Amino acid sequence: MAKILIMLAQEEDKVKKFINEDIWDTISEFLNWGLHLGKEGENSIHITIGLLILLIIAFIATDFILKTIRRFYTNKMEGDDKLKFISIFKFIKYFVYLLVILLTLRAGGVDITLLITASAALFVGLGLALQDLFQDIIGGIFIITDKSVQVGDIVETEGKVGKVVEIKLRTTRAITRDDRVIIIPNHKFMKDIVYNYTQNNETTREEIRVQVAYGSNVDLVTEILISSLKSNNKVLKDPLPFVLFDDFGDSGLSFSLHFYINETFLALKVKSEIRYVIDAEFRQNNITIPFPQRDVHLFKK
Repeated sequence: MAKILIMLAQEEDKVKKFINEDIWDTISEFLNWGLHLGKEGENSIHITIGLLILLIIAFIATDFILKTIRRFYTNKMEGDDKLKFISIFKFIKYFVYLLVILLTLRAGGVDITLLITASAALFVGLGLALQDLFQDIIGGIFIITDKSVQVGDIVETEGKVGKVVEIKLRTTRAITRDDRVIIIPNHKFMKDIVYNYTQNNETTREEIRVQVAYGSNVDLVTEILISSLKSNNKVLKDPLPFVLFDDFGDSGLSFSLHFYINETFLALKVKSEIRYVIDAEFRQNNITIPFPQRDVHLFKK
């Protein structure tokens, strides 16, 4: 009886071993199933289910690590700085994913040198076609890191003045004085001259130029120009406004009124209000704004 039990136990072990080997062979065969490109050897490429599973695991692990790093650095950041860091982090994340793909393929037995060589022409073509895109992204990174332009700044580019409302990795959005949205590619801030009216502070000096007829009382003109600012509550009392006697023009005497405001975006409206007052005061004091004059001399032969 004991011999029979021993024989049955040995047979059971053989069956289990056979089943386990069969299962492992089936799993191995399943994982190795896929596309096999090229001849067998060093230059062959094998895209198998096992490799795809390995890529998925690598992506999930990489995504978890990157999110952990992002939370660690942005945990104590303020709102604007946090958004800027996330924008840069997204750009870096793409390169990390590309590196993970290459390393995973290499670990899976794929010769990545062959892939890079085969796609070199494609990369060159994409680089030439997308060079403006890369310039915009690099420009966005510099803008975000060195804070040369920030949300709320008043900027002027290509004759357009706008208030920055959003800075993204590729473009910057601003609202013009006529409530139109202007989208500025970020490389403009690196290559072109861009005026930032509020980079140093919110206060800017504005100017109104005017001409009066020859023979006008220049002291009275200066007094009227200064007094035209008193009724406008958007004009700052400090620094003090001032008037310059600019030149003796072709048609009249040229003056410029200089004053300070802290709402640069409303400068056009403020200037318009002041010009209305100046015109009314000039009329009341019989000071005329001259028309362009030209002397024509006729010679009779």
